[in-house]
Amino acid sequence: MGALVAGVSRVTPLLPRRVVVLGDVMLDRFLYGEARRLSPEAPVPVVRLGRRDSMAGGAGNVARNLEALGGEPSLLALAGEDAEGEELAGLLGPAARLVRRPGRRTTVKLRVIAARQQVVRVDEEQERPADTAEEEALIQALADSLPGAGALVLSDYAKGVLTPRLCAEAITMARAAGVPCLVDPKGRDFARYAGADLLTPNAAELAEATGMPIASDAEAEAAARALLERVPVRAVLATRSEKGMLLVPRDGAAASVPAQAREVFDVSGAGDTAIATLALSVANGRDLEEAMRLANAAAGIVVGKLGTATCSAAELDHALREAEGAVGEALAGADAARLVREWQAAGLRVGFANGCFDILHAGHVRLLRDARRHCDRLVVALNDDASVARLKGEGRPLNSLADRAAVIGALAAVDAVTSFGEDTPLEMILQLRPDRLFKGSDYRLDQVVGAPEMASWGGETVLLDLLPGRSTTRLVEKARRD
Repeated sequence: MGALVAGVSRVTPLLPRRVVVLGDVMLDRFLYGEARRLSPEAPVPVVRLGRRDSMAGGAGNVARNLEALGGEPSLLALAGEDAEGEELAGLLGPAARLVRRPGRRTTVKLRVIAARQQVVRVDEEQERPADTAEEEALIQALADSLPGAGALVLSDYAKGVLTPRLCAEAITMARAAGVPCLVDPKGRDFARYAGADLLTPNAAELAEATGMPIASDAEAEAAARALLERVPVRAVLATRSEKGMLLVPRDGAAASVPAQAREVFDVSGAGDTAIATLALSVANGRDLEEAMRLANAAAGIVVGKLGTATCSAAELDHALREAEGAVGEALAGADAARLVREWQAAGLRVGFANGCFDILHAGHVRLLRDARRHCDRLVVALNDDASVARLKGEGRPLNSLADRAAVIGALAAVDAVTSFGEDTPLEMILQLRPDRLFKGSDYRLDQVVGAPEMASWGGETVLLDLLPGRSTTRLVEKARRD
């Protein structure tokens, strides 16, 4: 797919509705480093630690995704009266209502990541069902939180929060309040989710719950319908990794969408992103098929990031435009800058290239392709029409900014397109603050606009080889002669 350009989307923005999340919360810890050799002690990589990170996982990650999408999460969960529980409470903030009990251990998942790959995961957990006092505390918290909510999510990680009693009480309370209930299920017995509006098993969970094959679309639909026969819920939405999503309502035909991810780095938390997007969409009055399309786009974004990632409202909007083939004006500088900040916050290295790109030729394609190999996301800034006319003279550009943005944005190497009106891209570079700046090898480093500024914040300027003899100006002159 091509890049993110502005245009008219058929999808209106999601409004900040409140969504209650009840389920298993955990502390996700990450160790990032480099692995350049194997250990002499065992056939395992030696990871040289670079940085540490911690965030809320499980139901906490559902809440984080809701917040990133512009929703208003209310999180209800259990945690221990331990240091990890204290850290988790600090990460979650006032939107969370944690029932903390002595004797209960906070679940911790530690992941070691090197070269953008997960090397190992270490779990510290206590799979202990909530006792009666904990159930009562969560039921009271739910009674306080449901009024005025747009949806309820049950996020089940099989760590003990969602006991059969608590599931039944929560679903009954949601139905009485007229609040849609969506469940991310676990285990083989889905009977405890009876009465919910939607179940969102992944492919493995659907196969485990039904004992049926799910490889083909027909098999997956048959398994979902078998599940509907066993459990009185309104619909099943199966998340199927690279095969996309399949929605099977109790009454009506199945619908599906293909996966949207361009690159897959880490699937951690993709299910949390999906159900958060589904819930916020339903809370906004979207039907399940439209909600599935939004959730599929959001999940496609987070699997391109490392760690327990989230999808922002801006990223979702841009991904939908891309999926719809929307074209139009290049992204405004502020929108491009916001997107760059979000990519960088997710640990992605952002590259920047600029030019008129009036008539696309093989030299352009090679330069942008090579640039993308040096970064995780590539932004291309185009001179606007007035700037091209000043630089290239009368009769230029031959193609308008909107057309040039559409063409450049269609290249697989390009992730976003923006524009600038000055004669140089310096102001745009300062606004975006990318990690790498790309220019052709016909420049010297001291001739590249923005190179000193890039160095000032630790960025890098990269000179790329050019295809000889390729030039838009030459093409224009040749066309005029002919």
